[in-house]
Amino acid sequence: MQRILFICSQNKLRSPTAEQVFAQEPGLEVLSAGTNHDAENPVTPELLEWADRILVMEGEHRAKLQKRFRQHLNGKKVICLGIPDEYEFMDPELIAILKRKVPPLLA
Repeated sequence: MQRILFICSQNKLRSPTAEQVFAQEPGLEVLSAGTNHDAENPVTPELLEWADRILVMEGEHRAKLQKRFRQHLNGKKVICLGIPDEYEFMDPELIAILKRKVPPLLA
């Protein structure tokens, strides 16, 4: 079972969409979180340690993780999907982008 953590800023639109899209995939456990302190589900050291792979929506999310949680990343690769904050929750275009970009990263 591969554990995937999706991260955006507020954990309201992009990362929860990713969590929903991949929640039923066989062999995956998925969660989502946000880098902002007032996020719906803020990133915690425990979440980072739980994850096998960490996928962030933008480069700024990777930078925040490396600055605030470096010791909890334990050398894990943080992969940037390059998805800007311009989509609503479960936006069909966002779903299409996620389905195109994420599966090759999980192989």
